[in-house]
Amino acid sequence: MASTDPVTTLDSRYSSANATATEWVRGRRELAQAEVYLLTTVRPDGRPHVTPLIAVWLDGALYFCTGPDERKARNLAENPHCTVITAGGTALDDGLDLVVEGDAVQVTDEARLRRIAGTYESKYGNEWRFDVRDGAFLNEASGVALVYEVTPVTAFGFNRAGEYSQTRWRFFV
Repeated sequence: MASTDPVTTLDSRYSSANATATEWVRGRRELAQAEVYLLTTVRPDGRPHVTPLIAVWLDGALYFCTGPDERKARNLAENPHCTVITAGGTALDDGLDLVVEGDAVQVTDEARLRRIAGTYESKYGNEWRFDVRDGAFLNEASGVALVYEVTPVTAFGFNRAGEYSQTRWRFFV
């Protein structure tokens, strides 16, 4: 698991003159509060695959789920490198966009899965209630879903409110 206190740097090349680095505590809060994320994985032929999904932030990592036959699960089986993005709004001059880079690792421990499932239900409501069975989520409507954890290795924050800034957070294992 990565350090909870990343090295934080401001990239002045892409920041306003008086900008300051965004604190990781804000980045974490925004990752936890976001409702929609974009996951980028790599197809077997090297082309990117991007798809929207829902996710939860828990214990220093993002968690998402997908069916075992979906493109993203098949991509991750071949190459675990991925990027998860969430936008802080659609206005050009407001919000904090976040980019998290890391490896997606399948979670099969049933105690952890129950905790993650509870976080999904708390965040998204009863429609996203999952049972845990055989190392995966189970939902009446959608069937079996594999659960993945992405612990940040590097993350970026693009602040568009007030002074524009680009912050990099580097985590060390």
